[in-house]
Amino acid sequence: MRIVADHDLCLGAGQCALFAPEVFDQSDEDGTVVLLTESPPGDLHETVRQAVRMCPNQVISLHEAAEEADADTATPADAPSP
Repeated sequence: MRIVADHDLCLGAGQCALFAPEVFDQSDEDGTVVLLTESPPGDLHETVRQAVRMCPNQVISLHEAAEEADADTATPADAPSP
């Protein structure tokens, strides 16, 4: 998962920071979103998704394509070896 936030469109509502303070903060200057990490650990992914959904201006986007590609090429542990 990679997070991208558009600081220019952020209204500073702070919902992201309330839902996922390990990942989001707010600027002391104007209250806009500050990313503490662009690639949060897996145990925070669902929390980040909830925070993104709560953004009233929808200025945060998630890019999960790399994970999906990894899942497509992963071999289940019980699959026979080639």
